[in-house]
Amino acid sequence: MTDFSSAAFKQELKRLVIEECDKDISPDDIADDAPLLRGDLDLDSLDVLQICMAVKSRYGVRIEGSSAARKALVSINTLAETIASKSV
Repeated sequence: MTDFSSAAFKQELKRLVIEECDKDISPDDIADDAPLLRGDLDLDSLDVLQICMAVKSRYGVRIEGSSAARKALVSINTLAETIASKSV
């Protein structure tokens, strides 16, 4: 069973975000509580869609609608919490 609050899981999520959004940074450059949408990553709506699709594919968790996506993608911490709360 995955520990959704572990540092390893959050590193995995950082790698997912970097890969899906084609960013040229290290996972260590993203703080767990750093804003994803209005922060240094400057993610756009296509990036958000790609992350949501990857989360569904990899973890079986659906994040639907722009409001839910904005809430889930506040930070790596909130993304991990969203996945944990919707995982069975």
